[in-house]
Amino acid sequence: MAKVIWSPSALDDVDRIAEYIARDAPAKAALFATRLLQSAGRLETFPLSGRPVPEIGDSSCREIILGAYRVMYRIVGDAVWITGVVHGARDWQPE
Repeated sequence: MAKVIWSPSALDDVDRIAEYIARDAPAKAALFATRLLQSAGRLETFPLSGRPVPEIGDSSCREIILGAYRVMYRIVGDAVWITGVVHGARDWQPE
């Protein structure tokens, strides 16, 4: 079983997204955050369940899709580090 660890920047991403959604629909913002945490929670048992991030090409860098958002993570030993949450329409490139 893997340990899921959220990076501070990924938590900031979730906060910003939830704040944006909450402008129009506070209940939907809370539902989004709950679903996001549940989706990431499955990585404890199934860390390889996400697909490799196409822009990176490294099998340890993976992502799960939740609606319009990409939850990106890296597998390091027995840990899953969630590194970012970005909108799928965003032109994202690795740093």
